[in-house]
Amino acid sequence: MNAKLTKSLDSAALAVGFVLFFGIMVSGDLRHNLGLGVGHIIGWMPSILPFHIVLFVLAAITGLYASLIQKYTMDWDFLRVQQEKMKKVQRAMKEAQIAGDQARIQTLQNEQMKMVSEQGKMMQMQFKPMLYIGIVSIPLFMWAYLFIEQNPDLTMTFPFWGTHPINATVIGPVLYWFYWYFVCSLPVSQIIRKALDIGSMS
Repeated sequence: MNAKLTKSLDSAALAVGFVLFFGIMVSGDLRHNLGLGVGHIIGWMPSILPFHIVLFVLAAITGLYASLIQKYTMDWDFLRVQQEKMKKVQRAMKEAQIAGDQARIQTLQNEQMKMVSEQGKMMQMQFKPMLYIGIVSIPLFMWAYLFIEQNPDLTMTFPFWGTHPINATVIGPVLYWFYWYFVCSLPVSQIIRKALDIGSMS
């Protein structure tokens, strides 16, 4: 019974993640409603904290959540073995090409073909956590986007760059607020992953 319930909950979570992940790409109403919904939960934060600190808090929340999801949904031993296997094959292929050993090259090419299915499993293993992570990260992003849209006068002072509107672009489509979120999330995620011993391939 517990196994069936767990499987049902897992399927439901993946379905929700899938809808959110792809739904926001095509539905402006979904993006807006997600932002409004999350606003009822965390909309108080900008009233007591500068918005760049709010973004830092969101980065910490998503970093912790994403790290825990990856820790318990990914087979790190399998990924480590596959990574080592690919390195060995690539190294052997390079040596065979330098030596001009056509028989060895053919053998290694056949081995690479056999690894395609394993690489597909690796991609599936890495995609599944993205759907789980999206259940939390996407609504938070939609709230931040909506809040900034409703408060277009927000600015932020960046080292060496000066003060800029937080919804202006740094380069191409990258906005200042998203850049700041990304800068915050990197060290937070690394600290959390180190503390939880997540993703070590050594």
